[in-house]
Amino acid sequence: MLKSLPSKINLFSYVLFFSIFGFSQSEDTYIAMLAPQELTTKVNAIVRYDNQKIEINAIDNMVVHTKRIVTVYNKYGDKHANSLEFYSENSSIKTIEARVYDSFGEEIKKIKKNDFTDNSAVSGGTLYSDSRVKYYDYTPTSYPYTIEFISEVKHNTTAFIPQWRPINGYFLAIQFAEYKIENNSGIPLKLKKENIENNNVIEVSENHFRIENLPGVNYESYSPSLVTFTPNVKPALTKFNMNGVEGVNTNWQDFGKWVYGELLTGTDILPQSAIDDVKTLTEGIDDKIERARLVYKYMQDRTRYISVQIGIGGWKPMLADDVSKLGYGDCKGLTNYTKALLEAVDVPSYYTLVFGSRNILDIDKEFSSAQGNHAILCVPNNGENIFLECTNQTNPFGFSAGFTDDRSVLLVKPEGGEIVRTKIYEADESLQKTNANVIMDATGGFTADVTVKTTGYQYSLHDGIQNKTEQDQHIYYKDYWDNIKNIFIENINIINDKEIIVLSEAVKLSATNYASKSGDRLIFQPNMFNTVTSIPSRYTDRKLEFKVERSFKDSDEFIIQLPEDFKVEAMTEAKDIKTKFGTYSFKLEKLEANKLKYTRTYILLKGNYPKEDYKAFREFRKQIVKHDKSKVVLIKA
Repeated sequence: MLKSLPSKINLFSYVLFFSIFGFSQSEDTYIAMLAPQELTTKVNAIVRYDNQKIEINAIDNMVVHTKRIVTVYNKYGDKHANSLEFYSENSSIKTIEARVYDSFGEEIKKIKKNDFTDNSAVSGGTLYSDSRVKYYDYTPTSYPYTIEFISEVKHNTTAFIPQWRPINGYFLAIQFAEYKIENNSGIPLKLKKENIENNNVIEVSENHFRIENLPGVNYESYSPSLVTFTPNVKPALTKFNMNGVEGVNTNWQDFGKWVYGELLTGTDILPQSAIDDVKTLTEGIDDKIERARLVYKYMQDRTRYISVQIGIGGWKPMLADDVSKLGYGDCKGLTNYTKALLEAVDVPSYYTLVFGSRNILDIDKEFSSAQGNHAILCVPNNGENIFLECTNQTNPFGFSAGFTDDRSVLLVKPEGGEIVRTKIYEADESLQKTNANVIMDATGGFTADVTVKTTGYQYSLHDGIQNKTEQDQHIYYKDYWDNIKNIFIENINIINDKEIIVLSEAVKLSATNYASKSGDRLIFQPNMFNTVTSIPSRYTDRKLEFKVERSFKDSDEFIIQLPEDFKVEAMTEAKDIKTKFGTYSFKLEKLEANKLKYTRTYILLKGNYPKEDYKAFREFRKQIVKHDKSKVVLIKA
């Protein structure tokens, strides 16, 4: 008996130790200084504890429980506090509260439900929406601080099951994060797991995931999107409810068929006056694309964009009849309205769901679910697709560069959904051509007539300048050519040719003291109007692959009239660089009548590149910066 006693005591001590240790660990999550040291390097915030539990109780009953504790180290980490919840007519916030702790873990503020600000969850450009948000915007008096957020939200829709993306920003470390789905609905749940390996993710069970002690990701130049290499779990039911309307979602064909049948059918009826208008407009025109072009212009001239987030989950478009009468709509309503107009003149088209953004983001072709933030229209044309942006009243017909280009989208057809890719603009299609005639004077100043013509993606970067005030245009060009000091803009003429999609900017300008004087010499850079000045950051040990999202081509030709009584004493020799990332060349030539001709071509190619290639890519850019600074030395004859 005596021999057994120590073992019992040891067992009791063991249990007591771990009970206390476990409690201690829980309390420690509120104390900033007790965060794991290996996680505190180069971070703005640390997620100390994040638990998201999703209960799917029926096709129209889902409850999301959230508890999140975050230690914030500086103002850049404030955004990771995430003290907010969205709700609408189809979701209700049952619980929401927050607590703030100082660096020692002492509670300094308790935020109750009534303390949260309640606002519309959409911008001022939205006519109506039932989407709202409760949030608490904490203003810290010192750093670090720790904030705890707890919520419970009940949803009547199961079309939008929250994804798990524990790493939602750079310089954010994860001490502990957990995600669990309890599917009690009897409906099959499908998951897509991405980047689970090599990210400290533990698969506890089929629908249960956990991360412990994952260091923050440092941002690196040309990094791909975070979602492409950080953990992500996408869930979806094979049968779902969206605001009272049930749907089937085993694949994209099913989902697209549901969108067509439940969201679009019956919304495309037009007033007879609109039908008569477009039939008269296109009378005698056999070419369907030309008819589409005229109808698109008709739509643009008679409508304006206003966000209208009503209908089934904000996904159902306004009636085409209402858009026609009111003269406004959101992306869904205007796209559906344009589709109806085209049908009236026998031009087939497809309502299309897309992620619209300057950054390229795809609809996931391998995983069907409620995806996309924007609607556009697809007009098929002999095996090719023309995509129309219906929310922009000045957009050229068929132009998608910069917002919906080069990405997977969902065509909604009567027979079901189909994933296709929007137009990819190659380098020659995204051209910026700059020409200049320059007259230099003996003091180092010059006058110049400059034209800049852009197409494709580069057109999208320049489009809109023509709509600025004269004062803002002057400011724009001074910033655009900030390498030229003492610049004066004398005249601006901009022509936007939407038929061939070319923006032409003609600018007359002058500058004093551009060339530096050294005795009888003038020294200047012949590349006055299109210089690359930035070199991508250097990394001794780059961690991430890198991505160039779009190709483009710059073509420059400047004719420079030298001042009287000056001649060229020295100038940089021509250079030609060829790499896998693109090419660069420039050349200086002496012409008759004391003139110089400067020509330059720079092509950058889109692509995903391994991190081992980054050093060579940086060297390519470094060489461009160097040669764009090439000099010409003039001497008085």
